[in-house]
Amino acid sequence: MKLARLPDGTPEIFHTLQGEGLSTGKPAIFIRSSLCNLHCQWCDTDYTWNWEGTPWTHDRDREPGYAKFRKEDQIIDLSPSDVAETVRSFPCHHLVLTGGEPLLHDADFVEILTILNNDNDTWTAEVETNGTLTPSSELDALITQYNVSPKLANSGNDQKLRLKEDALTFFASSPKAWFKFVVSAPEDLAEIQDLQSRLALDPDRIFLMPEGRSPEDLALRTAWLVDLCRDQGYRFSQRLHLALWGPKRGK
Repeated sequence: MKLARLPDGTPEIFHTLQGEGLSTGKPAIFIRSSLCNLHCQWCDTDYTWNWEGTPWTHDRDREPGYAKFRKEDQIIDLSPSDVAETVRSFPCHHLVLTGGEPLLHDADFVEILTILNNDNDTWTAEVETNGTLTPSSELDALITQYNVSPKLANSGNDQKLRLKEDALTFFASSPKAWFKFVVSAPEDLAEIQDLQSRLALDPDRIFLMPEGRSPEDLALRTAWLVDLCRDQGYRFSQRLHLALWGPKRGK
């Protein structure tokens, strides 16, 4: 399977604290797959999709020295058994499957989780997904929690790409799914409320998280977003990893 490669050449598999959503603060092993079927202009893992020669734009395009990534430099191929072996080296049995878009690697994650569960039955796993792909029944049976982040217009993706009714309906009907929206401006609320109505989501299942790739960016949006969450009955999600370590990979 294709995983993100850290600058030192190793796969992006690391032991940390979950920084977002329902499990914020929980120790976890992150497995970051590469490749994505969306191209969010504010994405903080753009090294998983923003390849040389592609037409996608990114907010960082205006930064001096920023350039699209050479695909071969950012991907490492590992077998599911090798991934499972790496995961076993950490003193933790909770996984976060992330990306990119991890559901592009559905069969590989089924194999990884099956290997680990054959060792013992104490493993739990969350999936961080953009909500455009429906997991297989085999993967669904192995997942403890879905963190579903449907992308709003602020992501820069065409609506036909970012909102897939079949997948969203699946997640809305799953008791394991929570919805997390990346919010850039108060105007995003109307779009969130429209999706909430269409999917019949209880507001308690919805997290709003400020868009930002630095503690400073987050602070600018947090002040008004917490009030919005309070008034609308939504949950607020911080980005704990950014507050603790800044935009550092492998944390």
